[in-house]
Amino acid sequence: MAEEIQDRPARYEDLYALPENRVGEILGGDLVTHPRPGPRHANSASRLGMVVGPPFDMGSGGPGGWWILDEPELHLDDDILVPDLAGWRRERMPELPDTAWFEVVPDWVCEVVSPGTARTDRVLKMPRYARHGVGWCWMVDPANRTVEAFQRSDAETWLLVGTVAEAMEAALPPFDAVTLDFAPLWADTPAPE
Repeated sequence: MAEEIQDRPARYEDLYALPENRVGEILGGDLVTHPRPGPRHANSASRLGMVVGPPFDMGSGGPGGWWILDEPELHLDDDILVPDLAGWRRERMPELPDTAWFEVVPDWVCEVVSPGTARTDRVLKMPRYARHGVGWCWMVDPANRTVEAFQRSDAETWLLVGTVAEAMEAALPPFDAVTLDFAPLWADTPAPE
């Protein structure tokens, strides 16, 4: 099922009124909803956190210095966005907030695309992330077993700086201090034909 876009200005309360099987975000005043992530989508997102987290969030086998979080709610001006993963350099956000959301712009976001979210992730959310000053955006596609790494080049434009396919190991920015093994992201995902 594709995302739904409402025709009236959205309010934060609209997010609470959504059915449990829907995820909602407010993008430019519009309530945008999509189904909860499917198992392969959730698997890839969770495993990416397990790959990036130890060296960068916990400093195990890597430099540390980051917060890496699953599905944080970002309140950035009039937008309420929920990336699959996001990361903040601890020098910019030394402590986690006491609120249920984040107002500090992440340094890195990651979206795991699916048929129900691809348009929203690429067409609606990526330009907003750039506009708000996110420096890096990864797009993970479990169906095609790819990770694309983008660097913000200006207020609305991204530059593709790296792509990983299948079971490659790579050092993708902003996590290029360590070579990461991306093979675990595709466990239980059929290979593309």
